Amino acid sequence: MLSTGNGVKQPVRLRFSSGPPRITKVSSKIAVTHEDRKKAEPYADAVRMAGAEPLLVSADEEWSLKGVAGLLLTGGRDIDPKRYGQEPAPETQQPNPARDRMEIGLLGEALDRDLPVLAICRGHQLFNVYHGGTLIQHLAGDPHRTAGPPADPSKPVHEVVIAPGTKLAEILGEGRHPVNSRHHQAVDRPGHKLVISAKSVKDSLIEGLERPDKQFAVAVQWHPEDQALADDAQKKLFRAFVEAANGR
Repeated sequence: MLSTGNGVKQPVRLRFSSGPPRITKVSSKIAVTHEDRKKAEPYADAVRMAGAEPLLVSADEEWSLKGVAGLLLTGGRDIDPKRYGQEPAPETQQPNPARDRMEIGLLGEALDRDLPVLAICRGHQLFNVYHGGTLIQHLAGDPHRTAGPPADPSKPVHEVVIAPGTKLAEILGEGRHPVNSRHHQAVDRPGHKLVISAKSVKDSLIEGLERPDKQFAVAVQWHPEDQALADDAQKKLFRAFVEAANGR
């Protein structure tokens, strides 16, 4: 009852919407690993474009997958060869053991929980090393793999062929695709439980791996975060990743 100024009480009428209740969609959080915050920005932008919220994670801080729905492993310096039973080659970069340890720990947690994983460039190589695979420590004589930073990182430099029946083929389509790989190392022997999803047309190097027993565990050697700015096909990869995270 509502009391008026003259002491007379009147009933209060409540109005309810006749339509369905409004549900506010909360964006999933994606852990994005990094060593250099500025270099992590393109990955974070691609995650936002696909409809999720990036959460930057580095070895300099306390790291965990608590409260996140997916893991994005990014590019960066070479992995310590001791992780795959080799001594460093002369061309191998000085490793960052703390980052190696962090990303291997996060990847293990993500796979144990069956969280969606997207691994890019260095992440692709770490994905393989985690599963017991090995790397080629240096690729000589191929300019698109050893040149410095490109003027336009979104532009493709060669092609890969995507294998039919893979998660990558489901997302991007099987067959040939232009990509922007830039790396001086590559997957050599694939790890346990991994399926090869893409190879370079030019030299048959492995450029895509995945775990078919997981809901979404995809690794690529190229940089879809840069290509997604201009290539609708590469946007699909991030959208599929985020959709898998949103579905949890």
